Amino acid sequence: MQSRIGFYAIAAMVATLVSSAAVAQQWPSRPITLVVPFGAGGSVDLPARRLAADLTQKLGQQVVVENRAGANGNIGSAYVAKANPDGYTLMLSPPGPMATNRFMYKNMPFDSDRAFAPVILLAKSPLVLVANPKTPVSNLQELIAYAKANPGKISIATPGIGSQGHLTMELLQKSSGTQMTYVPYRGAAGSSTDVIAGQVDLSVNFTPGMIGPLRDGTLRGLAVTTLERSKQLPQIPTVSESGFPGFEAVAYYSVVAPAGTPDEIIQTLNRHINDYIQSDTGKQHLESGDMQPAGGTPEDLRRFIAGEVAKWGPIIKAAGITM
Repeated sequence: MQSRIGFYAIAAMVATLVSSAAVAQQWPSRPITLVVPFGAGGSVDLPARRLAADLTQKLGQQVVVENRAGANGNIGSAYVAKANPDGYTLMLSPPGPMATNRFMYKNMPFDSDRAFAPVILLAKSPLVLVANPKTPVSNLQELIAYAKANPGKISIATPGIGSQGHLTMELLQKSSGTQMTYVPYRGAAGSSTDVIAGQVDLSVNFTPGMIGPLRDGTLRGLAVTTLERSKQLPQIPTVSESGFPGFEAVAYYSVVAPAGTPDEIIQTLNRHINDYIQSDTGKQHLESGDMQPAGGTPEDLRRFIAGEVAKWGPIIKAAGITM
């Protein structure tokens, strides 16, 4: 009896493997959906559309971007988590759904570690810490010294509670032993406008929206948050080289698929996207948005996300950030 059960178990396993291989060999035979769990026109949407156009040419099937916004990415991510793992539903995700939302939402509609198969880390985006020129600091070291001497006096605009800018400042304050006063906004535009007007001392946002004010002098750049300097703002030092070695707080864009997607499909996508990242076109696309190319293997992405979870979990819990 046991041998018969073992036979059926092996037969089922073989059938599953054969079915998976058959799907992978036929893939893609119809259009692919690349879900962006945020609205059209945002910082995640543009790189997704450029990547979709490149993959359309490489795969010979149209890759269609579908925006499913809401709950800081959780709505679109839940849709992808429940999709058939057949290679026809993918997602380009920022940090929230992959790493930080789990610490801010009491009821997550999916388990990020189990729901998704990593494909590749597309790129990282720096944030830039800026000050109104009348604020009495000209670099990060001076800011830290002033903040320590004047606890709570420095005000900092963040583009929303739980945003990457908010989390970045929590990490910086913990690293530097300082205390500043948050002024949360709904999005980046209002926060930067009020810093320019002098109503708030500092702001931290992604670099593309800050380039103009920094170049014309209406804002002063103190530091960028990637390990490497921004190519668009090379004159501004990193936090890491300003007294906090190894400090990194970035947005990142990871391509994932529903868990269980055949490995052959994952590897094919990984190879094509690596080629895109390394191509002249891909480099131009990413640099135009001040994104730093990443790439690598699916396992590299898995390890990177695990590192982000380990980094931000204690910061979010200590700050009591909830959504």
